[in-house]
Amino acid sequence: MKSTSNSTRKLFAVRQNLSTALITGLLLLLSACTGYNPNDRMLGNSREQVIRTMGQPSTELTHPESKVMIYARGPFGKHTYFVYLDRDDTMARWTQVLDEKNFSRIMPGMTQDEIIAILGPSKDTFGLARHRGYVWNYRYVNPHCFWFQIEFTNENIVRSTGYGKPPECRIHPSF
Repeated sequence: MKSTSNSTRKLFAVRQNLSTALITGLLLLLSACTGYNPNDRMLGNSREQVIRTMGQPSTELTHPESKVMIYARGPFGKHTYFVYLDRDDTMARWTQVLDEKNFSRIMPGMTQDEIIAILGPSKDTFGLARHRGYVWNYRYVNPHCFWFQIEFTNENIVRSTGYGKPPECRIHPSF
């Protein structure tokens, strides 16, 4: 009878350890996801607190009245977040910039720096044949599986813009 009691205790201890490990693992997994995007609870946080939560920004811009920390969540992420810091280096506001309103602002003749100030840097790019320039691709949330594309000249000037299908959305016939 005593061996059954020991076996039961050992089994209970193993189950308890497994449960604790599973719960701990899930909590770690969930906490890793919380840093993907900013939220209103972060307003007023210092620059350092924002970086601890979201990681290092892809790019930072400085304006006379504020600083902007850009979090481009590509190449397969469909969001780019601009986190605006006030003069005291605290988070004043944030916005997600990959949308039709901002895409419509992109015009031929604009510079690469102007594009970064509107959409942030692209995480998915490719060069054009015969050294004619390159293309920046932006995946974004939409019901049609499109991405927004910007064609640049070798001088980093926008030549054209448009929409295309990213590779994961192209249908390849099977033979």
